[in-house]
Amino acid sequence: MASLQVFDWNKKEVGKLEANAAIFDTEVRKDILHSVVRWQLACKRQGTHKAKTRSDVSGGGKKPFKQKGTGNARQGSTRSPINEGGGVIFGPSPRDYSYTLPKKTRALGLKSALSYLNKEGRLFVVKTIESSDGKTKSFYNQLKSMGLTKALIVDETKNDMVARATKNLGKFKYSTVLGVNVYELLKFDNLVITETAIKALEKRLK
Repeated sequence: MASLQVFDWNKKEVGKLEANAAIFDTEVRKDILHSVVRWQLACKRQGTHKAKTRSDVSGGGKKPFKQKGTGNARQGSTRSPINEGGGVIFGPSPRDYSYTLPKKTRALGLKSALSYLNKEGRLFVVKTIESSDGKTKSFYNQLKSMGLTKALIVDETKNDMVARATKNLGKFKYSTVLGVNVYELLKFDNLVITETAIKALEKRLK
């Protein structure tokens, strides 16, 4: 078992939590982290890029000049790729960049990311995450009291007041356990997570 410190919102230790060492204290596989992040970014790509080929460019229906007798090279259309205003040769076309990554690889990547944050001292377990008024300023001050400047905040289930309070915080993101992913764990400097969310993550990754 891995022993995790439990903090209050003043970053003072208030207890210990026994967590699964296979998730929070395992070997950090940088190669797996790299593979998972590349897969996530590829799946996010829109793939809507498009360049017009000679068949897509308007105009060019008439032959520019007669085939013989002008001394010029033969031309069949003004929209040929060799002319100004013509089509593009081998230009980009819409495509799907997503691909499949094995479930075991994705799970191992999540375990490696969580273990990495724990070993770096950037994982903070708290009893609860609450916002009494849903105000951004008061919740930001709450985060500031922990010395946080950029963090991913994770709870077991969605709290509407916390979601409202974090909506306009550019360097903080609020998520549930189901939304936890490798890219965001590595993107943000710290992870703030509740005790119940730890147990839910263990259940998800067992």
